[in-house]
Amino acid sequence: MSNHVDTTCVQGGYQPNNGEPRTPPIVASTTFKYTSSEQMSRLFDLSESGYFYTRLQNPTSDTVAQKICEMEGGAAAMLTSSGQAANFFALFNICNAGDHIVASSAIYGGTYNLINVTMRKMGIECTFVNPDCTPEELDAAFQSNTKAVFAESLSNPSVKVLDFDKFVNAAHSHGVPLIVDNTFPTPINCRPIEFGVDIVTHSTTKYMDGHATVVGGAIIDSGNFDWMKYAEKFPGMTQPDDSYHGVTYAKDFGKAAFITKATVQLMRDLGSTPAPINAWILGTHLESLGVRMQRHCENAQKVAEWLAQDPRISWVNYPGLPGDEYHELAQRYMPNGTCGVIAFGVPGGREKVSAVLDALKMIAIATHVADARSCTLYPAGTTHRQLTEEQLEEAGVGIDLVRLSCGIENADDIIADLDQALDAVKD
Repeated sequence: MSNHVDTTCVQGGYQPNNGEPRTPPIVASTTFKYTSSEQMSRLFDLSESGYFYTRLQNPTSDTVAQKICEMEGGAAAMLTSSGQAANFFALFNICNAGDHIVASSAIYGGTYNLINVTMRKMGIECTFVNPDCTPEELDAAFQSNTKAVFAESLSNPSVKVLDFDKFVNAAHSHGVPLIVDNTFPTPINCRPIEFGVDIVTHSTTKYMDGHATVVGGAIIDSGNFDWMKYAEKFPGMTQPDDSYHGVTYAKDFGKAAFITKATVQLMRDLGSTPAPINAWILGTHLESLGVRMQRHCENAQKVAEWLAQDPRISWVNYPGLPGDEYHELAQRYMPNGTCGVIAFGVPGGREKVSAVLDALKMIAIATHVADARSCTLYPAGTTHRQLTEEQLEEAGVGIDLVRLSCGIENADDIIADLDQALDAVKD
């Protein structure tokens, strides 16, 4: 396969044989027929590979997962029914009650709530750190029971670029994997595994689907983390699983160990399974991801430059701007562009921000981002509404922050809509 990710978007994951369908078929079946009970037994013992129930695996979903795996340069991958499920599975696969996580505070509000509230109820504690902290501050967040570090490559909605080197070094010095949500840049603009990240997650609902059509998620394992080196720390990976007659994932499945465990344990028991038709739609939309990301980034760059010189805007965060705080990190880790999302400030308080958004005509107010159609949101009043003022500050989400997702329309039309909305709401 090509070394160019945009080619892999089109060609990866599925190679038909002579006379087979050019596009992957939709296997819309919950079950699979076998003529031998003994073979079914081997499937349930994990001693033989194959399909027996779509809640665990489905050929259509696996084809799309393989495409994404190739795009990220991973060893194994799986799809989930949502990005939330992907992040939860990635963490819960190696964390038990009594364990601890270190996480960046600059993450999507729903993920923050998942870790800070729901997983705490399960007995899994977390220390949140500012992604811009010093190496010493990051090191101090670890505990003897820390099992993973979690961050976003490009934070939602504050558009902060993660310093991969700092977080990789910290995680590995403490013998734990670094899990990074790469939703915003996608593997078109950033491949975290190349910078030492161990596990990558995605909300495929965003740019990967790109058309506000299907909700989904993905987990990609690099296969590089040595579970056996830290066998006592990760017993679920390194000790026999009694529910599968003593299978030891790290020994029996090699580089596919993490994804195999997440599939046969978590997907079996929690069932966050994507529908085959949703996987197929995602796979189809992935084919255009390379060209779409280029247009998203071009539009965002032009819009960000316009916003930066407009006196009605108090500040603009976009790593493509030379003066941006994260421009240097973006050039290091995402030299071909970041994404189509811009964060900017509208002075005047909550009512003023809401009034500007209400005045937009083409740009939709939507609980969504990374769509072919431009959309916007007021995070402090919506996705991050459940956070306290202190937590909002930690997450980099100010009261004046507007998240704008530039679509693939003509950039001049996006600017014109912003201009008229700002004009319509004058002090």
